[in-house]
Amino acid sequence: MKGRIKYPSTFIKMKKVFLLASLALILIFSQCNKDPNTYVAIDTDFGTMKVVLYNSTPKHKANFIKLVKKGYYDGLLFHRVMQGFMIQGGDPDSKDAPKGKFLGLGGPGYTISAEIGAPHIKGTLAAARLGGAENPLKQSSGSQFYIVQGMVQNAAQLKAVEGRKGITYNSEQRRLYTTIGGTPALDGDYTVFGQVVEGLEVIDKIAAVRTDRSSRPLKDVKMKIRLLN
Repeated sequence: MKGRIKYPSTFIKMKKVFLLASLALILIFSQCNKDPNTYVAIDTDFGTMKVVLYNSTPKHKANFIKLVKKGYYDGLLFHRVMQGFMIQGGDPDSKDAPKGKFLGLGGPGYTISAEIGAPHIKGTLAAARLGGAENPLKQSSGSQFYIVQGMVQNAAQLKAVEGRKGITYNSEQRRLYTTIGGTPALDGDYTVFGQVVEGLEVIDKIAAVRTDRSSRPLKDVKMKIRLLN
């Protein structure tokens, strides 16, 4: 018998319901497996660092994303590099800055309220700020940041920091400080708002460059920062 097969209307309705239900399940599954974190890539001539921004520091996270979307950091320098400590950048005055110019005082014209909490494990992204009596509330620079290199710590060193600052490290923080290292002396004083999750070796490469007396690299280390999601 030739011609089209005519399906009952109930079968067609059930098929539509099944397709809609399948689509709904796919949508729910994709939402459940979606990474809730925000990542940025910091590109340099030494490689790329992939950084997760902490949800626990919403003010710093939102500000950093805003600046990244504007291309604020593109072409700026890591203007202060100290091996065994950290690499610092984000000063708008560093763009096309002539050799020998002192850097580190520039910014977008505002500060961010402190959101201090996370420790300075190697690879952490933290906000630079003015120190001392000029900044009793420990407010962060609106754009300048540093990425921790630090050094491997031992139990005695961590215990000394805990006693001096009234900090108690958990087992995971102790493990990280005594394996990959960091700079616990900064804990409790600066806002950490992210962590390098790929490209820790890039920090070491940048930290190893030759610098002048003000810790500025003799050869410019430029950055470009991209939002990944």
